[in-house]
Amino acid sequence: MKFTLSWLKEHLDTIATVDGIAHALTMIGLELEEIEDLTRDFAAFRLAKVISAEQHPNADRLKVCLVDPGDGSEVQVVCGAPNARAGMIGVFAPAGVHIPGTGLDLKKGKIRGVESNGMLLSERELGLSDDHEGIVDLPADAPVGTPYAEYAGLDDPVFDIAVTPNRPDALGVAGIARDLAAAGEGNVIDRPVEPVPGDGPCPVKVTLDFGDTPPLCPAFGLRLVRGVKNGPSPDWLQQRLRSIGLRPINTLVDITNYVTYDRGRPLHVFDAAKVAGDLVIRRARDGEEIVALDGKTYTLDSEICVIADDNGVESIAGIMGGEASGCTEETTDVLIESALWDAMNIAQTGRKLGVISDARFRFERGVDPAFMVPGLELATQMVLDLCGGTPSEVFVAGEVPEPKTVIEFPVSEVRRLAGIDPSMSEVTTILEALGFACAPHRVDGHITVTVPSWRPDVAIKADLVDEVVRIVGVERVPVTPMTRPPGVLKPVLTPIQVRTRQAKRALAQRGMVEAVTWSFIPSRHAEAFGGGAPELIIANPIAADMSDMRPSLLPGLLAAAQRNADRGFGDLMLFEVGQIYAGARPEDQNIAAAGIRRGTAGYASGGRNWSGPADPVSVFDAKADALALLDSLGLPQGKVQITTDAPAWFHPGRSGIIRQGPKTVIGAFGELHPKVLDELDVEGPLAGFEIILDAIPAPKVRPTKTRPPLHMSDLQPVRRDFAFVLDRSVEAARVIRAAEGADRKLISGVTVFDLFESAALGIDKKSLAIEVTLQPSEKTLTDEEIEAAAGKVVSAVEKATGGVLRA
Repeated sequence: MKFTLSWLKEHLDTIATVDGIAHALTMIGLELEEIEDLTRDFAAFRLAKVISAEQHPNADRLKVCLVDPGDGSEVQVVCGAPNARAGMIGVFAPAGVHIPGTGLDLKKGKIRGVESNGMLLSERELGLSDDHEGIVDLPADAPVGTPYAEYAGLDDPVFDIAVTPNRPDALGVAGIARDLAAAGEGNVIDRPVEPVPGDGPCPVKVTLDFGDTPPLCPAFGLRLVRGVKNGPSPDWLQQRLRSIGLRPINTLVDITNYVTYDRGRPLHVFDAAKVAGDLVIRRARDGEEIVALDGKTYTLDSEICVIADDNGVESIAGIMGGEASGCTEETTDVLIESALWDAMNIAQTGRKLGVISDARFRFERGVDPAFMVPGLELATQMVLDLCGGTPSEVFVAGEVPEPKTVIEFPVSEVRRLAGIDPSMSEVTTILEALGFACAPHRVDGHITVTVPSWRPDVAIKADLVDEVVRIVGVERVPVTPMTRPPGVLKPVLTPIQVRTRQAKRALAQRGMVEAVTWSFIPSRHAEAFGGGAPELIIANPIAADMSDMRPSLLPGLLAAAQRNADRGFGDLMLFEVGQIYAGARPEDQNIAAAGIRRGTAGYASGGRNWSGPADPVSVFDAKADALALLDSLGLPQGKVQITTDAPAWFHPGRSGIIRQGPKTVIGAFGELHPKVLDELDVEGPLAGFEIILDAIPAPKVRPTKTRPPLHMSDLQPVRRDFAFVLDRSVEAARVIRAAEGADRKLISGVTVFDLFESAALGIDKKSLAIEVTLQPSEKTLTDEEIEAAAGKVVSAVEKATGGVLRA
């Protein structure tokens, strides 16, 4: 939300400085993002007269100018502008200053052998427009030596504040002034809107026609003004709109934009000559189209509310008008509209069509219903003042809602929730300054508070505490340490909090860097990772590409990896621990830990190295990360099983699922599927994992038993190799588990060291070789004992897998 200091002072009688207002805005919750003060940026630029302009001796397109900047001196400047001439008045910048339009610092130097000690500026170099055909050429009576910002009326600071979605009242300068006045920065200038008498009824009637479907327009106000003279708006109005980044169009349109920012009341104007018959507010019909004021054609459906006439759709309700009925300088009769719309429908329509407008921004947050008709009266008066004409009476279809929220507010609630103890009179003064109606009950310390119509966000006692605290000042809230329950000597963390911390430490120890990504992701990303359920679509997202709650941490990590790769950091390792969402119920929300590796950032290779080319990341890097994480959380590899039925976003055959038992899925790992990478516009190679921390079973608490101390056997281990011919579908893990279980007292380890596939083995067959370590603990093994153990291994593997010992 942007506004200028002079605009604010039309609603606030204040002597506060720019810095004082900036500080107050942030302290009352209207966080200041930027102050654009051209007085500071243009401080060195002054009006100067060109005394002479001679041809450059060494360049046909350059001139050597002598410039009088108003201080009695003459400065030589080399200028390439075609309109540079003796006697003109322009804008002079001395050497050593910063040029905002180019971002460069101006230096004294020689141009084609001739010294230049400054610059005559164009509008582009000033940063005011893209015009650089010539330097600024001012009227002959422009006062030489005057600061350019003062002369051009650019000495009005522009404030840009961040308005949270719950504060639609702060989307108008009048609402901001009200808050600042309550905070002691001045007094509100009351500017009541007087009704404008009408000459006869409005000839265009309005019908709200929603049939049996829920209504999308509670009320609609319309007025006709005949005989207007439209054209460019006055300079003060154009300057005000330009200062906040809006382009002046014509007086009628500029008035609606002005009222939108001045009072937070969006309006629309129709050229009455282009409207056929009466207006009908209805749902669009599937397939209807409209060319909007932005020149784009939009295809509509029955979920979209429109304003229509006998010609068809004339406006997308609450978002943008149609080009066909827009006002131009030829408009003589104008219809002024002020309406109320269903906020949820406006938000959904805006997202669906991809349209962002000032009207949508306000309607989807909620506008003051009580100002619907006064806003129409205000716009009418401005039209009469600036364009002339004769107004009709106001026609209102529907009923303007009259929300009335009454809260019984104990003043002690401020102390209980915020730790400060203002008096009842102080609380009453603050709330009344913010527009709340208060009826104090001094006997019981309560105040009956009626919430104003422009504050839909205030509904409970805690909201009123928030209002009091932000005006009193959060700096008055005391720093109070939290007390621990009796008998508790140290902070107590829940098991999931402990597990979260352990996971972060474990992944950081593996060289991975923690990332924090949005919980909201684009719908197509959510669908690619098993999400996209209707209950996980955000009702009012902060952006069109942040519409769904994330079903996985991986989409955010993949997007972060691509952003880094685009900036030259292709080999990287990222992890995140956070919430994921499978549904709207509490049990559908889990804490997960996920990580990705990109490029050659494998755990073993560690990236590029002089000793040889590094291998790209693979499924085995992701598997190692996942198993190492589980091990750090008390779930060793021997207690989990790995199967190949990984989710569809992983590469088939290069991924796996980690289970504990047949039903409990703990996580998944693997290389990302190429189609998923294409959908996310991400380039590989990429491998990742995701572990559901909530799915890891809590360790069982067993009675403490005295165990004999562990010691390494001093007897020589025996290692034997076995090669089995198996079906290609048999996992290596089945072979390992079978071999380990052949003799658990004697067998201390089983590892895979070779995989061989050949047509000679048979169709869909493979050879898998394992090394089995036999570790005696009491005596050296005899040949017979070794052969007996080997027989057990062969028998166990053949029984478990259907394979045979390779000859």
